[in-house]
Amino acid sequence: MEFKGAMGGIYRLTEWITRFAYSNILWLVCSSPFFFFLVTRLMVTGVNESLQMNWAMGIVAPFTLFPATAALFAVVRKWVMGDPDVKIFSLFFRSYKENYKQSMIGGIFYVLLLVIMMVDYTVYMTQFKNMQIIGIVMLILLIVLFVSLFNFFSMIVHYHMNIRQIMKNAVLITIIRPFRVIATVLGSAVVLFIGSKYPALIFFFGGSLIAYWAFFNFYATFTKMQEQAERIKQKELEEQEAAGAGIDLEASSDAAGGEPGDGDRRSGEATRKD
Repeated sequence: MEFKGAMGGIYRLTEWITRFAYSNILWLVCSSPFFFFLVTRLMVTGVNESLQMNWAMGIVAPFTLFPATAALFAVVRKWVMGDPDVKIFSLFFRSYKENYKQSMIGGIFYVLLLVIMMVDYTVYMTQFKNMQIIGIVMLILLIVLFVSLFNFFSMIVHYHMNIRQIMKNAVLITIIRPFRVIATVLGSAVVLFIGSKYPALIFFFGGSLIAYWAFFNFYATFTKMQEQAERIKQKELEEQEAAGAGIDLEASSDAAGGEPGDGDRRSGEATRKD
């Protein structure tokens, strides 16, 4: 049964509210060990206790938070790409299972790199006053690495790549296409700010809203990059056709023969997931 007019609008709104809330709760449940230590970290006051909670969060994050976030991105990916009626529960846990290994390995690398850079930043800014420029560089690298997480999760659920390619491309896109990433960070900051005033909103919608906004910007970036690549490819083909117009028939035939499927293999290095 399809509602029209105002009732139809209200019905669609409640559908989207339910989708965001349901997927966010699934994400929180699967990430619960990390958030348990996070909440505990916010409650303790001692330096040693805080340090212990930081270590605990760093240890459990690759095994809980990263796979759950990848699964959440897989859900919002379907929404962004025009399939809002997907079965959230089955898609979430299927993606959780399929992407667990890559997201876990990536999570280990990300946590290690973030910890190393954070320690380096702290040491250079506090212990070596005459080398604070290195600390500033470390801070910039730390921010770039952290922000690249948005692209990391988007690429895990969108492309068939090995983990090295995913991490490399996530950082490169963050650097060469910064405006969409900045928009993602600003949007996420707005969600977190509102959530700090109304914690219930974070519990029901925080993660899913940020994931949706992040993949929306990622998808727009890659769509634009693909369009540019297609234009360049088309221009090269036109130039080749123009250059080959004066070549004799035999040479043209040899050039056209080539190695079959070269273009397909090149484009297939990073094939898109279904």
